[in-house]
Amino acid sequence: MNKILLILFFIGNILNTTIIRGQNTCPLIPYPQSSSRINETFQLSSRCVIVYTEEFESQAYLLQKELLRYTSIAVSTLPDKATLDSNIVYNVIKLKKDYKFKSEGYSLKMHTKDITITAGQPSGMINGVMSLVQLTRLSTLQNTLVPIECWEIEDSPLYAWRGFMLDEARHFWGMKKVKQILNWMALYKLNRFHWHLTDSQGWRIEIKKYPKLALIGGIGNYGEEYTPAQFYTQEEIKEIVTYALERNIHIIPEIDMPGHASAASKAYPEFSGGGSPKYPGYTFNPGKDSVYTYLTDILKEVDALFPSQVIHLGGDEVHYGNQDWNTNKDIQDLMKHEKMKNLKDVENYFFQRMADSLLLIHNKVAAWDEVADSQLSPEHTIVFFWRQNRPEQLQKSLDRKFNIVLCPRLPMYLDYAQDTLQVHGVDWRKFSCNSYQKVYSFSPQDIPVKYPKNCNILGIQANLWTERIETEDRLDYMLFPRIAALAENAWTKEMNKNINSFNIRLKKQFDLYKKDHIYYSDPFTPKETGEPVR
Repeated sequence: MNKILLILFFIGNILNTTIIRGQNTCPLIPYPQSSSRINETFQLSSRCVIVYTEEFESQAYLLQKELLRYTSIAVSTLPDKATLDSNIVYNVIKLKKDYKFKSEGYSLKMHTKDITITAGQPSGMINGVMSLVQLTRLSTLQNTLVPIECWEIEDSPLYAWRGFMLDEARHFWGMKKVKQILNWMALYKLNRFHWHLTDSQGWRIEIKKYPKLALIGGIGNYGEEYTPAQFYTQEEIKEIVTYALERNIHIIPEIDMPGHASAASKAYPEFSGGGSPKYPGYTFNPGKDSVYTYLTDILKEVDALFPSQVIHLGGDEVHYGNQDWNTNKDIQDLMKHEKMKNLKDVENYFFQRMADSLLLIHNKVAAWDEVADSQLSPEHTIVFFWRQNRPEQLQKSLDRKFNIVLCPRLPMYLDYAQDTLQVHGVDWRKFSCNSYQKVYSFSPQDIPVKYPKNCNILGIQANLWTERIETEDRLDYMLFPRIAALAENAWTKEMNKNINSFNIRLKKQFDLYKKDHIYYSDPFTPKETGEPVR
């Protein structure tokens, strides 16, 4: 009997310790670098006021809007130079500046009557604001107020580049869906939205000088060739860019070239370099000077819409559809004149000229890892390493001192199945699964290369291609909750990461997904969240 009581005593202690640890674990995703629970509760109500220093006025307004959106509680804002009415008792949220915090770092100190968010730059203040917003959303509305557990947090990111790519060329999603994704990116402190706007199946951005690109190139999608044209007007692009920047998200547009150009070729066939039987009209024509003028004019308009000063030029998979280059007179003449040995030389020549065009309008060049073989300027080029089966491309990029974003297909392609129960889309038996655990645990050290000291790894990114994604339900299912795993991997230092802690915190996010009408995949009970067919 005594032995049984002793065993029960030990089990009780273990369970109690687990509960206490769980209560003392900050619920945020991504997990902060330093956090401690304060045994107090802040009451968010309409009697709260956000007091801000002059440089953080925009962030005060953002916090005010987000609190209203998610709690229906309208708080007021006030510059710090103004005076609060002494006859009213307020709970105060202070936004303060301290230069000790680098660009994206912040601190969050919470007490019963006041909260102070401190940062050195607007980007850091936005991160602090989003931590408070997430803590608020994880709390329960009680009548007209939200009691929020108090925390003391000091935080900064692991990587400067924390990216997500959405393919809208294969299937178009529209402004409402893009803004919803941007909201979740901001909540999870992801700060780069790589927007794949052109490909063989569709051209999704209005170009004033060449209107047929959108009007004709925008017709169809991956599965249906003749759906009505879908694209973003330049005014819509501006609205989305402003919305993203307000949330510390820089948008990197992708205008794919010289391959993946079939949609553009339908609109302006005079600039096409042909293709192959399987991929007709697949390329632009590197042998025509008029093509470089045409594409430079396009990039100038794109540059005017996107202040990030980085444009992604694609550069991948040109060999899929460049067979016509072997017989194209313009290209053959170019090869003779420039003494080129093969079509890869033509490809590199084209890319160098387009990179020069971007440099002249003060933009950096972003491209897939095929450009590691080029002679582009490392200082002005960002290589996106995607072919994990070609580690030599990463090694070349490292050796040449390119800036690098890591987004290897395994595990960073989110169109790949997330578990072996999935039966639609990319066949996991052929390409493996990209589970949320694999996304969470990915490390640069997983790739068999030699990293030099002070290498230019900017960060990591996940890519969601949409050839096999036709509906918003399936888009959600493939993105959530892996976007949360991506965010913690990109933000949280390795010593602070713990998959068991993440699992506990992730389950708390599911209620937030439901409230936002997100059709998410539940990895803990996968049979209960049916996989959308399309």
